[in-house]
Amino acid sequence: MSGQHSVVPTARYGLLGLPLAFVALPVYVHLPNLYAQQHGVPLAALGGVLLASRAADALIDPWLGRMGDALYRRSWLAVWWCAALLALGVACGFVGLFFPPALSPETLLVWVAAGLTLSHVSYSGLTILHQAWAARQGGGALAQSHWVAWREGWGLVGVLLASALPSWLGWPATAAVLVLALLLGLWAWRQAQQRVPHGGATTPHATAHNTGLWRPWRTAGFARLVAVFLVNGLASALPATLVLFFVQDGVQAPAVMQPLFLGLYFAAGALSFPAWLRLIDRLGLMRSWCLGMALSILAFAGVLTLGPGDSAEFLVICIASGLALGADLTVPGALLNQLIDHSGERGRTDGAFMGWWNLVTKLNLALAAGVALPLLALGGYAPGQREPAALLTLSLAYGLLPCLLKFLAMAGLYFGLMRQSSGAFGITDPSRSLTP
Repeated sequence: MSGQHSVVPTARYGLLGLPLAFVALPVYVHLPNLYAQQHGVPLAALGGVLLASRAADALIDPWLGRMGDALYRRSWLAVWWCAALLALGVACGFVGLFFPPALSPETLLVWVAAGLTLSHVSYSGLTILHQAWAARQGGGALAQSHWVAWREGWGLVGVLLASALPSWLGWPATAAVLVLALLLGLWAWRQAQQRVPHGGATTPHATAHNTGLWRPWRTAGFARLVAVFLVNGLASALPATLVLFFVQDGVQAPAVMQPLFLGLYFAAGALSFPAWLRLIDRLGLMRSWCLGMALSILAFAGVLTLGPGDSAEFLVICIASGLALGADLTVPGALLNQLIDHSGERGRTDGAFMGWWNLVTKLNLALAAGVALPLLALGGYAPGQREPAALLTLSLAYGLLPCLLKFLAMAGLYFGLMRQSSGAFGITDPSRSLTP
């Protein structure tokens, strides 16, 4: 695909990424505060329910991926109707969670558990079906980068909307926007499917014996790619976990500036996609990812020079790290889709690959909290503490640790993939990455 012909279906396909990203932010960020502050649910019990639901959500992803493969083997119509039902589940789960009935705090815990189960299963199933469809299109590295970039770009728009609408318009309007975005996203995906040849079609060899749950791990290159993705994802998730602590105590910026920092970060990421697509066309996927990692390292190394009052300098770091975010969101997914294509698994086990991939994505977020917060406590930092030793611990965890992990990810990318991936990815010149 090229030119205008490629933009229309990829943009329409990616639109569903907006409501999927939109719904995730309130559930992860606003929900605990809502039930603890407004409904009197005990914080410890609420935390246990949230932890259990998120752990179960991650563990079921590979099985949801396998079910997605079975749907794609049947027909696109089966996929479409399942996607519509899952979108309904996402909408109902969101409305139920943010507009609960008048119940006792103990009964509300059961309500939250049920609502989260519905939301997580629906969200994960719809996400996997959506991602697997793009993987099934093939088309080479640049074509796959376009599918992924539009999906992730719309996702960043969804994050920006979800971060602003609850405070601007309230929860009823936020829920209405989510429902409308889901309807538009499903319609646009259907339009994209009609505009590409054989969109989401099953290959002639997509037989049942090729659909094992563990098939991705027996595919050459998958484990190495997952390892790099995991380390790099942890390097990105750590600052996301600690950013508000660093804004409040590290640079000690006014509260009114917090949305500005986050907004510029996500906006820079969204605006960087065209540049990364051009770089991928010239350098290939792996070299472009290395460049993105290097930019991220330069940005977070600057964190170590910041102190109280350095808000302007931190804005520059947010923009630079946001530009690097564009590579992190575009390249890994395109690499995965290329691996599926060149391994001969396209149209067979795309969903299984996406299920395991999403499990690792969620594992990154869990590991970030599990690693960063205990490290801060061991180093003597707690929110609101601004002694030099505590602030040094915060700066090291927020700035230095992600840099070290990015270096490790770069080494894994070079030695584990760029020098050894010609068989797994179907390329003959590793220095040219995956560009066809």
